[in-house]
Amino acid sequence: MQTTEAINIAPTLFKKVLKLMGNRFEISVVAQEQEIANQWIDEAVLEIQRIEKLLTTFDENSQTNQINKYAGIKPVMVDKEVFELISRSKKISDLTQGAFDISYGSIDKKLWNFDQSMKKLPDPITAKNSVKLINYKNVILNKDDCSVFLKEKGMRIGFGGIGKGYAADRAKAVMVASGVLNGIVNASGDLTAWGCQPNGEPWTIGISDPNAALRPFSYLQLNNASIATSGDYEKFVVIDGKKYSHTIDPKTGLPATGIKSVSIISPTAELADAMTTPVIIMGTKVGLNLIDQVKGMACIIIDDNDQIHTSKNIQLK
Repeated sequence: MQTTEAINIAPTLFKKVLKLMGNRFEISVVAQEQEIANQWIDEAVLEIQRIEKLLTTFDENSQTNQINKYAGIKPVMVDKEVFELISRSKKISDLTQGAFDISYGSIDKKLWNFDQSMKKLPDPITAKNSVKLINYKNVILNKDDCSVFLKEKGMRIGFGGIGKGYAADRAKAVMVASGVLNGIVNASGDLTAWGCQPNGEPWTIGISDPNAALRPFSYLQLNNASIATSGDYEKFVVIDGKKYSHTIDPKTGLPATGIKSVSIISPTAELADAMTTPVIIMGTKVGLNLIDQVKGMACIIIDDNDQIHTSKNIQLK
């Protein structure tokens, strides 16, 4: 009589790289078979594409563009999901005293062309005028009918500072609901990881060196946590020997200076994504002080002098 033995197939890391929301997404899952891994990843991709349709400003029929179209005219009813994302965005604006603000969409793009053709900064008065419509307090939410109203004509919202992180969280959520116990969603540097590697070790994440973006300067172990990194190496211009990043201070209309790179570790990719920009705008001292007061959040800053600063609750390896 023959006996049959169960064959143990070792878990393997499967990954797929795609362009979604105009960015590079890398979705990785631990599975025993390629077929099931592909199925899980396809579910995540569909979810990210669904979110892109809601949030994009490149489709005039998107809910975001409808809100912008009727700025100063009338409220626009939106899906509960969009309403709640805007509501959370406003809370982050309160937390950061306006350094994070989804109404940045009204900024005059003609002033900012972060390439070689840009030879000087706009004067302070022109810069200040360019941000006069940025004010999250003028994004009016009505819970009763799930509507959003931008008080001033010409106001525009956009989700460039929070959308990728939100999409990464949602991609994780649909995969976890399908039974994915171990995985990573990396949305162009906004990354969420859960479970562990196929060998049972925690996920090890490299943090880019702002002076050589493809080379990590440090590593962190992540488990059921998220990290987002933003730096002046992504888009910048050098004027009179000084480097200016693409991060614009919504209060002055001028580029933030003093910080090369910020990494935020938090429970969600959405929050990590949203908090990188305000820390760059606030500067090292104020930014670290804020992060130290937020439970479950940590921060690594590299300043213009290549000094590394960390929040109180982090140990670099």
